[in-house]
Parts: sequence; C-alpha cells; structure tokens
Amino acid sequence: MMGLSQWSPSHILPAIRQQIRTAAQITSIHAVTSIRTTPPSKQHTIEEANKRKQLLDRPGLFGIKRGMMTWFTPQGEQHAATVIEVDSVEILGHKTREQWGYDANIVGTIDKLKNVAQPQLKMFEEAGTAPKFKFGEFRVRDGSGLIPVGTELKADYFAVGQLVDIKGITKGKGFAGVMKRWDFKGGRASHGVSKAHRKPGATGGNQNPGRVFPGKKMAGRMGGKNSTDFNKEVLHTDADAGILIVKGCIPGPNKSIVRVADAIKLYGKRIGQT
Repeated sequence: MMGLSQWSPSHILPAIRQQIRTAAQITSIHAVTSIRTTPPSKQHTIEEANKRKQLLDRPGLFGIKRGMMTWFTPQGEQHAATVIEVDSVEILGHKTREQWGYDANIVGTIDKLKNVAQPQLKMFEEAGTAPKFKFGEFRVRDGSGLIPVGTELKADYFAVGQLVDIKGITKGKGFAGVMKRWDFKGGRASHGVSKAHRKPGATGGNQNPGRVFPGKKMAGRMGGKNSTDFNKEVLHTDADAGILIVKGCIPGPNKSIVRVADAIKLYGKRIGQT
C-alpha cells in the first residue's frame, strides 16, 4: 500500500473525475454574435387597422327613431317597419389621412339654438351650418368618399330596396335576472322547488372547480349597450318630409339617435376579400 506521502495529484484527479456528473453547459451571451434584425410591424397602428377594416366608399347619416308601423307592399304583403326621421343632416368637416391617419366625414344632425360650446362654434362657422345637437364621424375607404362641407344629406340618400346597417344604443332594462337577460329556463313550478323558480341554479361547484369562471351568465344590468342590426331593407324614402322607413325593428327606444349606413357585408368588401 502507498503511504499518505506517496499520493500525488495525478492519483487524486482521476478519482475525482469519476464522481463528478456531467452537466449541461450554457453558452455565455457574450460569445454569441449580435445580429440586428428588422423590427416587426406594429399591428395596432391606424394604418394597419384601416387595412383590416371593411370601410365603405361613402359615409352614412344620423337618424331619429320615431316608432314602428305596419307597411303594406303593392302585392298585399304585410311587414313590421320602423320610421326614422332625417333632420338637418349636414357635413361639418373632414378628417384626412395625412393629418389623422384615416379619411372620415364629420356629420351633424338636429339644429341646436343655445348652449353651444365655444370650441365647437369655430367648426360650425367654417362649415357654414347651424350648430348641431349631435355630430360624429363616419370613416370612408379613401379620399374619394369625402363629401364637400356644408352638403345636406336627405332621406333619399338611400334607395328603396337597398340594404343598410343601423347602429344604436339598446333600451336600458336595469338590473335583470337570468331568465330575462339570458333566456334561462328557470326552475320547476312545483314538485320540490321552494322559492327558486327563477334562479339560475348552481354556478361554481363545491370543490371542482370550486369557483365561478369569468364570463358566467348571471344576473346583472341589461341593455344600454351599442348594438348593430345588419342588412335592413329600405322600404320607403321621402326627402321633403325627411322620412326613412326600414323593414323590421332597430335597436334603441323612440326618439333615440341611430347611425344609418350602407350594409357593410354587401358594400364593404374589398378586392380579393372574401
């Protein structure tokens, strides 16, 4: 046997190497050559958003919902219809792509005779129109859809038989239960049901999953949200009376202001877009 003094590093190192396990080696970031890559295009810019949107060639207009009626066709057919009043709708200004990143017409409706904000008076003076109670913008596909300032849009802006989209704010129903808000069936009327006829039932489970998932249909505030009805047929237009009659019902209560525009699913498609 070797004495302690006879051991040398050459005898110790092989033994140590046998006990050490091999591990993955991580390359230092300083050893990697840096390469400058092109930055990705930002998908949230206005230019990219305009490419994804189905914009129309011309703007829409504002209307006032006046109520529903029964409309009879020359063939004797009976349809439920909604009467929309077009009151003093005029072009107040433009938003151009060079300044704002998109093209839009600023449209106003309903003459306002008092309590007009001072910053808004300049826009009305430049347009040469009376102050408006309601105004907003309608985006268009390009600059060819910009209508001259001061132009009045009447009810015959849309043709009979044309399809239009109508956007409004739905009627506010307040706090509603699940049967009214989500069309739940509810509990049974008898046979063991006690004071739970209109309740939603179990929502979260006891242990699995033991919680209520986000987005669960439950009782809450109903209505008062933006809603769009697509492809409404125009039944009648009267430019002098300012009357536009469309087939079916539209969102919002009577006397509410709605946005009427060409049907986006029919007229908003671009070349090569399905």
